[in-house]
Amino acid sequence: MIDSVTVRRQKIRKDHTRKRFVFFLLATAVFLIVVCFARQFCPYDPNAQVFSALEPPSVQHPAGTDRFGRDMLSRILIGLRTSVLSTLALVAIITAAGTVIGVLCGHLGGAADALMMRAADVCLAFPGLVLALAIAALLNGGLQNAVLALAVVGWPKYARLARSQTLALESADFIAAARLSGDSSVQLVARHILPNIAGPILVTAVLDIGTMMMELAGLSFLGLGAMPPTAELGSMMSSGRSMLQTYPWVILGPGIAIFAAVALFHLLGDSVRDVLDPRTGR
Repeated sequence: MIDSVTVRRQKIRKDHTRKRFVFFLLATAVFLIVVCFARQFCPYDPNAQVFSALEPPSVQHPAGTDRFGRDMLSRILIGLRTSVLSTLALVAIITAAGTVIGVLCGHLGGAADALMMRAADVCLAFPGLVLALAIAALLNGGLQNAVLALAVVGWPKYARLARSQTLALESADFIAAARLSGDSSVQLVARHILPNIAGPILVTAVLDIGTMMMELAGLSFLGLGAMPPTAELGSMMSSGRSMLQTYPWVILGPGIAIFAAVALFHLLGDSVRDVLDPRTGR
């Protein structure tokens, strides 16, 4: 009786986990469609300075206007596109670079492994955002330079994870059997190592999207990211921070957009983790 109840509870939990994953996957897909086609959803030209400055939210301007008379809703949509697409590109870069470096270091070992891991240790020895600030400042700011600075800071985590997973697999029986069957190093990595470490790497990458979005917005907020008149959520909050008490919609709109995007990607990451590792399901 106890076993049947336990099995039923596990089945219910698995069904709930799958439904949760599908829900957040669909929500993220809809969100990304809106982001990719943000220009079509904008009610006005986001750079047109043709309205009265600092109008409060109304039917005509649901998010108000900024100090230059630009429609805030249109700029928030374009700012979301800039922030999200830049963050996705950043996460893709550090995931690919870190995974390749970690797998090669773990599989080949030797001097290259020691050298790359010491370089990773140097990057991890500094607070990530502080090091990114320094690199972005040396590169004179800009959105591309901010992405590059965060990429320099972000790859060691994936390299460490991929290396540890690869080292754990190197002693597995199926890897030894593949070697005995004549598989080359490239075949071992492509057929056996990468498929078996893809789960933890994917979960880490999805969970990292929200964090990287916040850090990219932080660099822009400090003037080291996107430059005006480019619409980006961090720079929009920076330009409106002095008007928080008098014209709060100027900063609250971009802030709510960042919060919603980060929360959505974190919830998606949690659901991906629960699906790939049912032991963590709640």
